[in-house]
Amino acid sequence: MAQNDNPLEAFRQVLTGASRAIAREPEVELGFTAEAPTSSGKNIKVPMPGRSLPEREVAEARGFADAAALKLRHHDAALHARNAPADDIARAIFTTAEQARVEALGARSMEGVRANLTRVTEMRIRTDPITRARNSAEVPLATAIGLMVRERLTGEKPPKAAQEGLKLVSEWIEEKGGGDLDALGLALDDQTAFAALATKLLRDLELIEGDDNGHEPDGGDEGDGDDKDEGESREEENDDDSGGGEGEADVRVEQGEADEGDGESEYGEPEMGDGDEGLGDEGEEGALPARPNRTLSDLLPHFDYRIFSPRFDEVVEATELCDAEELGRLRAYLDQQLIHLQGAVTKLANRLQRRLMAQQNRSWDFDQEEGLLDAARLARVIVNPAHSLSYKIERETDFRDTVVSLLIDNSGSMRGRPISIAAISADIMARTLERCGVKVEILGFTTRAWKGGQSRERWLADGRPPQPGRLNDLRHIIYKKADEPWRRARKNLGLMMREGLLKENIDGEALLWAHQRLVGRTEERRILMVISDGAPVDDSTLSVNSGTYLERHLRQVIAWIESRSPVELVAIGIGHDVTRYYSRAVTIMDADQLGGTMVEQLASLFDLPG
Repeated sequence: MAQNDNPLEAFRQVLTGASRAIAREPEVELGFTAEAPTSSGKNIKVPMPGRSLPEREVAEARGFADAAALKLRHHDAALHARNAPADDIARAIFTTAEQARVEALGARSMEGVRANLTRVTEMRIRTDPITRARNSAEVPLATAIGLMVRERLTGEKPPKAAQEGLKLVSEWIEEKGGGDLDALGLALDDQTAFAALATKLLRDLELIEGDDNGHEPDGGDEGDGDDKDEGESREEENDDDSGGGEGEADVRVEQGEADEGDGESEYGEPEMGDGDEGLGDEGEEGALPARPNRTLSDLLPHFDYRIFSPRFDEVVEATELCDAEELGRLRAYLDQQLIHLQGAVTKLANRLQRRLMAQQNRSWDFDQEEGLLDAARLARVIVNPAHSLSYKIERETDFRDTVVSLLIDNSGSMRGRPISIAAISADIMARTLERCGVKVEILGFTTRAWKGGQSRERWLADGRPPQPGRLNDLRHIIYKKADEPWRRARKNLGLMMREGLLKENIDGEALLWAHQRLVGRTEERRILMVISDGAPVDDSTLSVNSGTYLERHLRQVIAWIESRSPVELVAIGIGHDVTRYYSRAVTIMDADQLGGTMVEQLASLFDLPG
């Protein structure tokens, strides 16, 4: 009787037994969750079906449970971590291929498992950007290659929702890596051999260079030991000493003499396979491999730009640069500086909010045959029973899921009123857009030292090799993450008032860093707004390279983003004409205009179809 009274509990017990049998682990525990499904070690959380156990929801719950159990049985997390490439894009694809391998082992031997995994694959794809892709730059490579690997290993066609997006890149993938995809099925039962073939696929797709994938397949130790001085072991320094996890792996340029250490990972925390606790270490979605959904536009071209030593660069959160008490004092000082400005900027922000909310207003189609009952028209049925009941259907809003990144120049030339107004304007923008359901990230960029820092000292110690490229230590600051609520990050903006923080500016690499963070987001629309008061300047770099070295790199980066990236780029120059760099830009001559200009630029972007 108890099980009949609680069908969910009966279903859970059956699912637990099936998972234990598939995983061959008698200690597996399974439960339901109303949040994203997860798995940590032998504890599995699957989507909770309705009490009436709808067939589709039951199949999806079974699919997540089967995928987690197959992972426990067939996947060696430590082996995966040793073989996985260090580059984020390549690592995401490598992980997706491994997930396809373990699922294929179950699908090929158990027909019921195959059906369950098919349903959960369809569920994953429903929310994947591949279903919305309109050109190859918008197709997540990890998703596309994962579906192609799955088809090779199981014969299962990709879900219909993904087929149009997959067509945009499949010809390119087949041309470069079709033979590698065919070979994967030969190593289905051997994770080490499969990893070696997957690495070859990544090489042939030019997602990793030669032997520069950061790891040799398990058992291959030869090759890199003698070449560290030439930069062949650049991925050794993957641990982010700053604690932020984001580094200059994103600026994978021609470095020539660059020394080891430029492999800090922007997506260090959610990477799959680094832990030994199974599926849960691979993302919130359990059977869905957690991956930065990088696209073709994320494959950086080889800029004519060098970095002498990225090992001293850092990406830090504002809270790491001073304690909470000092942040509070700095924020209070910022508020005092701008009391008279807040009213005016807030009015402009309210105008922006009204324009955004107008785009999000719901509208309805009335007098429909089905939908929601239209209570406003019930009176006419009472007056004349011959009238049929009237229904209404809500129209879809054209407002797309959006994230905005504000990248603020933290150079010494911004000191004083410009940086104060930039900070308070960013603060008000974040608050306004958050109320409208638009996520906002606030970033800053400067250098750790004047005139070169440790990079220059290393260059001098190495005998001043010619043409060293960028010769200073970067400092990229995260004031507010996109998923962080404004109230939690509010004090962080006070850091811009700290004496000694603002030094030199290397805009090209900062722009790449902010862009890469946006590309990893899942929102349909991504907007990057740059606020700067001048061209890139770093005395140490410019003293040993051409006078236009940093400016030329900035122009190359901007041209690449504007022509190939799905990210929308807009710039505001303070007292400096940035329209000669950016195609969508505005220049203001007085810092007091910044708040209003930010509002107008964002409003104009949201007025466009996107």
